[in-house]
Amino acid sequence: MINCEQASTICNKKQYKEATLLEQLKLSLHLMFCKACSSFSRKNKKLTILCNKAELQLLSEQEKIKMKETIASSS
Repeated sequence: MINCEQASTICNKKQYKEATLLEQLKLSLHLMFCKACSSFSRKNKKLTILCNKAELQLLSEQEKIKMKETIASSS
């Protein structure tokens, strides 16, 4: 049986489709018995769905560098 910390790690990996089948099975078993992790898992799924619907865009590397320079020069 996995602990809650391991369950949250697997839950996050599952969100990004990086969890193995064995990890997913262990997580499912843990979620049957742990209400806190079950709630975390549901909220994590909702967050993923909302982020996908929002069609979030990332900054380019050049935009990140410019932002860092702006912040550094204002300090």
